[in-house]
Amino acid sequence: MANRYLQRFNRVDELNDLPEHSLLHVIGLPSRGVASPVKLIAQRFAYALGLVIAVALIVYFDKGGYTEPLTFIDALYYSAVSLSTTGYGDITPITQQARLLNIIIITPLRLLFVVLLVGTTLSVLTEESRKAWQIQRWRKRMRNHTVVIGYGTKGRSAVAALLADGVLPKDIVVVDTDQTALEIANNAGLVTVTGSATKSDVLRLAGVPKAKAVVVAPNLDDTAVLVTLSVRELAPAAWIVASVRESENQHLLEQSGADSVVISSETAGRMLGLATVTPSVVEMMEDLLSPDEGFSVAERLVAEDEVGANPRHLADIVLGVVRSGELYRIDSPEAETVEPGDRLLYVRRVFGEDEEK
Repeated sequence: MANRYLQRFNRVDELNDLPEHSLLHVIGLPSRGVASPVKLIAQRFAYALGLVIAVALIVYFDKGGYTEPLTFIDALYYSAVSLSTTGYGDITPITQQARLLNIIIITPLRLLFVVLLVGTTLSVLTEESRKAWQIQRWRKRMRNHTVVIGYGTKGRSAVAALLADGVLPKDIVVVDTDQTALEIANNAGLVTVTGSATKSDVLRLAGVPKAKAVVVAPNLDDTAVLVTLSVRELAPAAWIVASVRESENQHLLEQSGADSVVISSETAGRMLGLATVTPSVVEMMEDLLSPDEGFSVAERLVAEDEVGANPRHLADIVLGVVRSGELYRIDSPEAETVEPGDRLLYVRRVFGEDEEK
């Protein structure tokens, strides 16, 4: 079954080979302070109106230099038809001073007015070119990032934990088919890719072959298995963390290549059971799992002065020792002494803003 799936997986047409301008509606890069179209149009209208009034004041200041004495309404009329290049010819400058003002001041303003009128079209073309260039640059530079597949409840929680642990938003790529979820992710500063993660071209656009880690968090277990199989095919060295609802599907994910599997339904069930008997335990566990405040479980490299010591006697509350990628609990014989290169799993105190001050 796996071989048949991989054959179909490899036959998918490659979006990865399309030019960047064809990917504007597929890859979403976070934007910075982009004004709404209504605001942009209002600004351009205000600029144009300001130019008309400025030229009218200049013409009215020299109202005696034209074919007839001008009122302010006449000056405003001359300004409008002159800047818009309509030029009826009923009012024209006749003195040397008036003609010089038209050459030096009004003609450059007329050109500026024309540029302002076509500015909206130019802005749209420039914006699309700029986005295509940004996508091209991002695709060349992306590496060692984290790809989160599925931006539902589990995916959003995973992203929140990553951000709280110091991962930059620009180093997280979200893959989903839900446009609403992708807009939320994009507004949070994350890069988004629209499409099904069961397709190789979508995974390649998300940079899975160059990713450091991949979080697989779809809503269905069978989708999680297929996605994990696809990710492992593209990224043999990436660390894959997958979520599954039912425990009987855990071995399928592990066989598909997942390095770590989280069983969401059983974990939630245990929490519910504990909450009915020992609610304080659940409160403490939620505190440990919450990265924003209180206590949290963290991992760090052992310090030089800690080598050879018993982890129980260190200043931090150590829960386990990670050695050569293997986790040893604090009560295991392997965790009796700390060795060079070990990583400590410990309880970290997270300070809030008020405590930091």
